[in-house]
Amino acid sequence: MPDLPKPKIVPPLDPDFRPAALAHPVEGERCVIGLHRADGTGTRHELRLGLDEALNELCVERAVKFLLWQRGGHLVSVGGAASLFEYVRSRYCKTGVRAFDCDLVGRTVFEHDVEVSHCAPDKVPESRTAPKSVGRHLEGCRIGFDLGASDRKVAAVIEGETVFSEEVVWDPRGNSDPEYHYLEIKAGIEGARTHLPRLDAIGGSSAGVIVENRVMVASIFRGVPERDYPKARDVFLRLRDEYGVPFEVANDGDVTALAGAMSLDEGRVLGIAMGSSEAAGYVDAGGNITGWLNELAFAPIDYSPTAPEDEWSKDIGCGVQYLTQQAVFRLAAKVGIDLSESEVLADKLEIAQEALDQGHSGARQVWETIGVYFGYAIAHYASFYDIGHVLVLGRVTSADGGPIIVENAVRVLNTEFPELAGRINVSLPDEKSRRVGQAVAAASLPARSGGKTS
Repeated sequence: MPDLPKPKIVPPLDPDFRPAALAHPVEGERCVIGLHRADGTGTRHELRLGLDEALNELCVERAVKFLLWQRGGHLVSVGGAASLFEYVRSRYCKTGVRAFDCDLVGRTVFEHDVEVSHCAPDKVPESRTAPKSVGRHLEGCRIGFDLGASDRKVAAVIEGETVFSEEVVWDPRGNSDPEYHYLEIKAGIEGARTHLPRLDAIGGSSAGVIVENRVMVASIFRGVPERDYPKARDVFLRLRDEYGVPFEVANDGDVTALAGAMSLDEGRVLGIAMGSSEAAGYVDAGGNITGWLNELAFAPIDYSPTAPEDEWSKDIGCGVQYLTQQAVFRLAAKVGIDLSESEVLADKLEIAQEALDQGHSGARQVWETIGVYFGYAIAHYASFYDIGHVLVLGRVTSADGGPIIVENAVRVLNTEFPELAGRINVSLPDEKSRRVGQAVAAASLPARSGGKTS
């Protein structure tokens, strides 16, 4: 195992944390990784390699994992030493330790096997993107919904003004019948509909990879067996046809970034929603959605060999265990906060947040630790995104927790990465926007054209 740099600011409850942002050499031999799709779009990412062969393997393998979930694609090019190519190929295959990633990103999302090829660094294909302008449609009477793993939110919006919003606890991952999901989503829409004189459009924000309103993969449908998954995949198409109005659903991370871009009236926005999982999205300098996956819950940010394991992928050190409710639960156990009385995720989080509100010193350390994680994560994300603003929201940031997270993240940037601190603004929306801002931004997704009003 390579000797990994220790952070200057140690998370109070995680002394073994080894940030990815500090692990990669800044000088040395060049290695270029490419990740492309069948349509020719894709990216090339450059790394530097040092003298530690084990560290080089770790950094290249982790960078491939990051790119698979951030950009998305199935054609991996390793432009560097043949030994690094062989190492990556042995891990990213059907029988390798990254079979989970190959299956979900390759077969499920892009309907191709992940293929790893070798070439010279200069032969890695150039980056090519296909940005898309979405959202910002606020005219008329609209409904927006936001689906997380512990709660669903909905907002009724008239001419850009929210006239009704609601949060409801639900258990999508614990239900195997997709009819449950359909009825719950419809109940939210119907509840908001009573607050509108008519219905012109519906927009949605949902965890998972959404392609043309179809759910290719999503944690909220994890409980649905494979034989019934086509019903889950097409749940939004069913609702669209039933309501007969413009209907558009996007990944919750992209809607987070869109909400930030709308509130800031700027681009280069990375949105991070800390909920039951980590949702991420990005709006580029032109104010467009990029078409990337932005599934940073699966992207590694901690290279420690003792990093916590993701229960789904079985990989370690990924964002889902650091910037989510799961991080709160994991860390709360270390300071004696008992969450065992409730099996409902939202209730568990409320218990931990109540401890924070009541001045529990250990609870404060939980959110301080998440803030330190976040600061180092932002620095690592900046290697893969052109970031001007980071907007953070989600249930974990509610009440006093959000300011503690931001304060500690900024402290990390100022201490370890002063150049980044000078050009990246980290901010929270107001409390209401933190909780339901995604639902409001989601309402702006569909253009009001065609269809019927009711």
